[in-house]
Amino acid sequence: MKYRTEHDTLGEVRVPHQAYYGAQTQRAVENFPISGLRLPTAFVHAQAVIKRAAAQANVAAGALDKDIGEALVAAAEEIMAGKFADQFVVDVFQAGAGTSQNMNINEVLANRANELLGGERGVYNPVHPNDHANMAQSTNDTIHTAIHLAAVCETHDRLLPAVARLADALEAKSVEFDHVIKAGRTHLQDAAPVRLGQEFGAYASMIRLSRGRIEAACDGLKPLCIGGTAVGTGLNTDPKFRERVLSHINEATGHAFTSAENLFQAMQSMDAVVEMAGALRVLVTSLLKIADDLRLLSSGPRTGLGEIRLPAVQPGSSIMPGKVNPVMAEMLNMVCFHCLGCDAAIVSAAQAGQLELNVMMPVIAYNLLQEIAILAGGVEAFTRRCVKGVEANEDVCRASAEHSLALATALNPAIGYEKAAKLAQEALKTGTPIRELARAKKLLDEDLLDKLLDLRRMTEDPAATE
Repeated sequence: MKYRTEHDTLGEVRVPHQAYYGAQTQRAVENFPISGLRLPTAFVHAQAVIKRAAAQANVAAGALDKDIGEALVAAAEEIMAGKFADQFVVDVFQAGAGTSQNMNINEVLANRANELLGGERGVYNPVHPNDHANMAQSTNDTIHTAIHLAAVCETHDRLLPAVARLADALEAKSVEFDHVIKAGRTHLQDAAPVRLGQEFGAYASMIRLSRGRIEAACDGLKPLCIGGTAVGTGLNTDPKFRERVLSHINEATGHAFTSAENLFQAMQSMDAVVEMAGALRVLVTSLLKIADDLRLLSSGPRTGLGEIRLPAVQPGSSIMPGKVNPVMAEMLNMVCFHCLGCDAAIVSAAQAGQLELNVMMPVIAYNLLQEIAILAGGVEAFTRRCVKGVEANEDVCRASAEHSLALATALNPAIGYEKAAKLAQEALKTGTPIRELARAKKLLDEDLLDKLLDLRRMTEDPAATE
């Protein structure tokens, strides 16, 4: 490999000849050969949006030469379009706050801008990574802002639509299964009857509520600390920099980002990110419950509950012929467990800020964006390959309802709790259904017995049927 020699404030550094990054990025590559993990494309895209907006604002202020500004804007737009993805080479586990990541994009922008102006890589004339690509900025405000931008854009573009499709699919199943009556269960024991559609309607409601929480948390990410530079004072910025840079960011993203009311709070606090992680945690909790329920309801097919059938999407065993497993629900479980790990990392890192800055931002960015990405992918696959193909095993559902000992509950108003309890105990001992045993004992006349043990009536809300 050919190299060129560059220098930074610590001395000379050998940089791969073809690289668009420079000395400070190369130092980070050598200092942090930790994991091979990189901040995701969405984060780099957000960085490019910020750098483009800053260049435009600085040109408008008269602080940045127009030709240099236009070259930086063009270079940022190329990064936004996906070019130079292989030039962002700093490990996630890097210098605190993300200084290496910020300099990575500054150096790529400067080298590319110099090329566009007829110069060559590694010379930084006329465009310098600190003086021009980083003008009126700091690692501290740009990395923080990039986290917010990337999270909002990825959530709106990928996660929220996937969650909405899952809610719609569950709602469709609640309608399809509205006539299917089955045993309810609490503590995994017999409980009053429910309709399978009511179970799926509850799932749909859980997901819609989670979606609303995530949307609200996204709104909490829209106030930005950009323009606060190093500590929140706005040192080295034009008085109109914040207003102009926000206008360009909003034009590029289509979202209504604002300037934080208190830049010092916004700079040092990761509270909005923690709130977002909390909203995601609620979704994860709901998804785990739904996935576990579907696995349980489909268990069998002959030795479990078997009340629903999940789509058979692949063979389930390398040794047991014909076995089919609930693989899409299992996948979603694993996605959720990983997301809980991301959440723990985010919360721990968010607690680790001192004074004017949280220096753990790179690992926060990585885990938040990874959680959003795998939730979006997992939910989308689960909806398409599992939920939409769920079928009801109506005969099994009906039998479970008829044989539930909890049917005795419906007789409480007529015969009292204690007599109903004795009836249930005898039914369990003899294996006789509650309906047959009550009829044999002539506890009630036929019409009243049929009315009280009308399964559909037992699943309807009296307040809703008045």
